[in-house]
Parts: sequence; structure tokens; C-alpha cells
Amino acid sequence: MLRKRAVIALTLGSLALYLVYLGGWFYFIPITAVLLLATYEFTNMMRKIGVSINLWLLLTAVFLLLLGNQIPNWPANLLTLMSLMLFMSYSLWLYEKEESQTAVLSWMTMMGGFLFFGWVGNHFLLLRDIEVNAWQWTIIALISTWSADSGAYLIGRFMAGNILGRHPLAPRLSPNKTIEGYIGGIIFGSLFTVGTALLLQLPWLPALIIGLLASIIGPLGDLGMSLIKRESNVKDSGRIFGAHGGAIDRVDSLIWSVAMAYYVLFLFA
Repeated sequence: MLRKRAVIALTLGSLALYLVYLGGWFYFIPITAVLLLATYEFTNMMRKIGVSINLWLLLTAVFLLLLGNQIPNWPANLLTLMSLMLFMSYSLWLYEKEESQTAVLSWMTMMGGFLFFGWVGNHFLLLRDIEVNAWQWTIIALISTWSADSGAYLIGRFMAGNILGRHPLAPRLSPNKTIEGYIGGIIFGSLFTVGTALLLQLPWLPALIIGLLASIIGPLGDLGMSLIKRESNVKDSGRIFGAHGGAIDRVDSLIWSVAMAYYVLFLFA
């Protein structure tokens, strides 16, 4: 099972890096597809909790926001405002149908899904469109999360576990995550990110900051989605990636790391 997961991870990772390098529509289409699929999975999980969500309204809003990266002068801010108003209108309609118990929760959930998969997810595209070293920095953002995950797994399971023991990080949400692994992931992820940056001839300081932030925040994003999965009584958000679960399982950490990388580079510009 572990070998199969490793093969899938290497295949998906290599494909992702190649698409980042190509850019343009070759990058936009798969990123948009993954974010829309993640939105669909999010909707399914929230419905299992009892929250009423208009799937097509949410998918359309996320898609139109992402599409703005490919079309000049696209009114992204106006569409965002209109989407939020439509979410509110849908909730008002639910309330008038005497579904008052879910109306407010539906409004908040649809806004949250739109902001997470649309606005935060949009940074996958924004980062790839920066003016200098766009594909290199996008790879750095991805590598920072992947290396932190690998470091946390290896150190938490095989090294720190034998020396320091195992101290759960969030036992109710994710029993396998440990404090030792979390700290190990921060150290390993930061160092590996800097090493990759030097290999790509990028400045080490912003790479170090990106590596630190991704290693610290990425696992928290994963735990946040674990909360939703626990409440909806599912192990994985989907099965499209086989043993690696669904789209949300693949982007719940990356989505934060990429957004953080974008703003770190904005500060260093």
C-alpha cells in the first residue's frame, strides 16, 4: 500500500511540476478542474452535515472568478460581489421555504466555500502569473508543502517516535499527526525549500520564509478540512486520486502555501 501511494504521489507530483513549467491554458485548465472538483466535494460533505448548498451557483461563482486570470479586463471584483449577493438571496429563499434552521448556515457556508476555493484558490493562478521567475516560484510553493509533509511523516514515524516518543498534535482530528512530526516537517520543509531555491538560482531569504510559512500553516489547513470530514463522517473527500483521496485531500495544505508564497513575493518585489 505504501509503495502504491509513493508511485501515485511521484506521478502526480511530476505531472504537476511539468504543467507549472508549461503555464498558460495547460496550467489553467487542470488547476481550475481540481478547484471545481474540490468545491463539489466540499458541497457533498456539507450536505451530509445537513447544510443546504446550491451546487451549480457555487461552482459557477468559483469558475467565473478563476476565469478572470485568462481574460484581460475581467470584472473579477464585480463578479465576487454579485456572487456573495446571490448566496444571500439563495439563503433568503430557503428561509421563506420555512427552512430557517439551515438558511443562515447555508449563506455562511457558501460564502466560505467561495472564498476558500475561489479567492484563496485563485492564488494558484496569480502566483504563476507574477512577472519574474513565475514558474520557478510556483514550484517552490509546491515543493515547500510536499517536503514538509514528507519530513513530518519520516521524522514523526521513524525517527522522533523511537527517540522522543509520540505526542499527538490533534488526536481527535488526526490521530496519526504528532508534535514531533510537525516540528520535523517545519525544519525539513524549510531546508529543502531553500535548497530547491538555490538549485533554481532564486534568492534564499524569500524561499526560507515561504518554506517556514508553508510548513507551519499547511498542516493546519489539512486539520481544518479534517474537521469537516470528521463531521460529515468521511475518511477522504473523494476517490479520484485513488489511495490519495480526493481533490480537497490534495489541495487543503497547498492552497494556503501558494497564497502565502504570493504575498511573500509581493513584499519582496
